Amino acid sequence: MAITHLKTATKTPETETDTARAVVTEMLAAIEAGGEQAVKDYALKLDKWDGPIVLDQAAIAQRIRDVPQAVKDDISFAAGQVRRFAEAQRASCQDFSLEISPGLHLGQKLVPVNTAGCYVPTGRYAHIASAYMSVATAKAAGVKTVVACSAPFRGQGIHPHVLYALTVAGADIIMCLGGVQAVAAMTFGLFTGKPADIIVGPGNKFVAEAKRMLFGKVGIDVFAGPSEVAVIADDSADPLIVATDLVGQAEHGHESPAWLITSSRRIADEVARLMPELIGTLPPTARDAAGAAWRDYGEIVLCDTREEMVAVSDAYACEHLEVHCGDLDWWHAHLSNYGSLFLGEETNVAFGDKVSGPNHILPTKFAARYSAGLSVHKFLKPLTWQRMDRAACQRIAPISARISRLEGMEAHARTSDARMAKYAPGSNVDLGTPVEV
Repeated sequence: MAITHLKTATKTPETETDTARAVVTEMLAAIEAGGEQAVKDYALKLDKWDGPIVLDQAAIAQRIRDVPQAVKDDISFAAGQVRRFAEAQRASCQDFSLEISPGLHLGQKLVPVNTAGCYVPTGRYAHIASAYMSVATAKAAGVKTVVACSAPFRGQGIHPHVLYALTVAGADIIMCLGGVQAVAAMTFGLFTGKPADIIVGPGNKFVAEAKRMLFGKVGIDVFAGPSEVAVIADDSADPLIVATDLVGQAEHGHESPAWLITSSRRIADEVARLMPELIGTLPPTARDAAGAAWRDYGEIVLCDTREEMVAVSDAYACEHLEVHCGDLDWWHAHLSNYGSLFLGEETNVAFGDKVSGPNHILPTKFAARYSAGLSVHKFLKPLTWQRMDRAACQRIAPISARISRLEGMEAHARTSDARMAKYAPGSNVDLGTPVEV
């Protein structure tokens, strides 16, 4: 048994982190001190935007007026898929109550956050799908106010298709802002008076770092970075399809890893040959991004057994994981670390990214070891409650008093003493030995 790296990345997801951290630290300090004016200054400097930040209904209608009906139909269909999946997720989580012992009732109530901030990136590409992935999911969870931000596209305001997607998904407030300044504005409630309880959505390394640094002041969906893809392939795989899917995600950006994990030397060699050819046929923007991503972050790992492939894949904990192998049920049962799983050649990442239904906002940088992607659960707080009658209180109080005193917490114990004195005066119940020091 052996694992051989036929191509190894020269960079890691952490390579650019220090640069991003320095930039974001400076920007967040300036925005916290300067408020809305600092945000406007960054919008002008970085995005060449000096128009209105919050869009009113008239501005939205004007901007999306010329979106073709066929485009609207596609966006509406895709948003509907995401909404239906999210609604099914919401239906799977339920409030409950339990009489755990006579007179003692415990329960859970699922309460959505009040305000969600949804970031939709627009830079190299117009990320239409990210609009409905975040907003429709938040609305399905029952969030009262969804504030959405997207950068001006080439200095001309929010891309009309992105803006239409935000409206179809149900955004309550839409702001023309991008980058760190958007994340900060939503966190602090600038321009809206509604500070976000949680910030969700993908973004570049600066957006990801801003979310990381603001975590605590605001909730976030996942610690995310550049998009990742891995393909597990055995000898039955089609190397052209495998290579095409790797390139399909590498076009996200210069720092987007693409990994092949295979038990077939033939597949490994053929994919290695095809990658530069396929990248070379892309239009300039995508060719530049995918070329750098494959050169610096691409890897090919050759394994002897499918158990080794599972071990390698779980160690990488990839954001998007495709399986091009026989016996898909075995892989589904044995793989455990991934953002989202795509089983079989017929099912690829792009389908999931755009239209299938499950969310495409997913953990990267090994976070799939402990975190799932965006779902209605991220917007819901499973709040617990409890209630007991006096008989139950008299059963629970002495145990609480004794444990509190064993811990040395006398004030805690006395909350039990007071109730026992009121509800059962003169009782001889053991309340523990009072704490003397």
